[in-house]
Amino acid sequence: MSSFFRIHLLYAAVVAIVFARSTTLQAQSVQATETKTATIIGTVTDVNGDTVPGATVVLKNPEQDGQTVVTAENGSFEFHDVKPGVPYQISISANQFADWTSPTITLEPGQFKIVTGIRLTIEVEHTTVDVHYDPVEVATEQIKNEEKQRVFGVIPNYYVSYEKDPAPLTAKMKFGLALKVATDPVTAAGVLVVSAARQAGNSPKYGQGWGPYGERVGATATDGFTDIMIGGAILPSLLHQDPRYFYQGTGTTGSRIRHAVFSPFISRSDNGRWGPNYSSLGGDLASSALSNVYYPRSNRGPGLVFGNFAIGTAERIGASLAQEFLIGKFTKRGGHMK
Repeated sequence: MSSFFRIHLLYAAVVAIVFARSTTLQAQSVQATETKTATIIGTVTDVNGDTVPGATVVLKNPEQDGQTVVTAENGSFEFHDVKPGVPYQISISANQFADWTSPTITLEPGQFKIVTGIRLTIEVEHTTVDVHYDPVEVATEQIKNEEKQRVFGVIPNYYVSYEKDPAPLTAKMKFGLALKVATDPVTAAGVLVVSAARQAGNSPKYGQGWGPYGERVGATATDGFTDIMIGGAILPSLLHQDPRYFYQGTGTTGSRIRHAVFSPFISRSDNGRWGPNYSSLGGDLASSALSNVYYPRSNRGPGLVFGNFAIGTAERIGASLAQEFLIGKFTKRGGHMK
C-alpha cells in the first residue's frame, strides 16, 4: 500500500469520526432544547392593588391534571417545570372575591413568564327572594285594617273593603268579623237608641213602660244578631260569598250609584267572581222569619216577614249609597282619616 493511499485513508477516518461526533452533539443539543421546561410566576391583587394571600391558583391544560398552588403572604405564586408548547389557563379563586381566569398561555422552552394584570373583584352577592302569594296571610292583614275602620273614629265600619284587590275571607274570618260587629259597644248603644225609637212608635206592640222597653231591646238585639250572623257569617261561609261592601270610589257618578244600589243583590264570591247575593238576601229573610218567634202575636205573620225583609233591603241600599259617597270620607282606616 502506497503512502499516498494510507494518508487518504487516514483522512477519511478522521472526517468520519468528526462527523459522527458532531451529529451526536447536535442531537443531544436538540434533545436538551426540546425538553427544557418553562416557569410561570405572578402576584394576585385586588382592584385596589392590595395583595391577596391564601388564594388558590390552578394551572390547567388539556393534556394533564392541573397544578395547584396557594399564594404566599405577599400574594405571589410560582409554577415550575411547565411543559412548553401546550396551551394553559390560570384560574384563581379566593374567599369573598369573584373567580379570575387568564387568557390562554403557550410557553416557549425555558421561558420565564410573568403573568400581570391579576385583579380580583369583590364577589357579587346573589340574593334569592322567594316571592309567594298566600291569600290567607293577605286576608289576615287586610281584615286587621278593616277592624280598625270607624266613622269619625267612633262608629264601627268593619264590613267595607277599600282594597283594590281584596283577598277572600276564610270562614273563621267571616265569623270573627260578624261577632266583632255584634259585640261592639257602639252596636249595643245603637240597640238602645233604636229600641227607644220603637218604644215611641209602639212597634212592635209590646205596650209602654220599662218592661215593654226591655222586650223591645231584646227583640232589636236579636234581630240585629241573627241578621249579621246568618247573612254575614253562616250563609257566606256555606255559599263561599263575601259579605263585605267593596268600595268603588272611582268612575262616573252613575257607575258608582249602580254599584251601590245593586250591592245587596250582587255579591263577590270567594273565587273573585260576581253573582246573586244569596247571603245578604237570605240573611234578611231568615232574620225576619225568626222574628215571628219572639214578636207579639199581633205582629206575627207573613206581613212581618216580608215587611222586615223589605225594610232590611232598603236599609242596605241606603247604607251602600252612603258608603260610596259619604261615609268613606269620614272613616278612619288603620287609625288615620283618608
